[in-house]
Amino acid sequence: MIGQLIGGLIVGILARLLLPGKEAFPDGPLGWILTAVLGIAGAFIGGFIARSLWAGENYAAGWIMSIIGAIILLLLVRLVMGSRTT
Repeated sequence: MIGQLIGGLIVGILARLLLPGKEAFPDGPLGWILTAVLGIAGAFIGGFIARSLWAGENYAAGWIMSIIGAIILLLLVRLVMGSRTT
């Protein structure tokens, strides 16, 4: 479980670095937790996309598909919550 959190945090940070702009995430520890959740959920979305298009039933999302899933989720978060203007 700790490994998933660390992996999710890395994927979330990479997605936030690759997509310019700021999110309406709070500063501090809660922002880091939301970034990790974003990365973990991005891995699920990336795995779902890959299984839908080309991969088999037991496919586990790799780094690239996890980051792509996190970027898609981040775009949805920005669409729903808006972006920070500071």
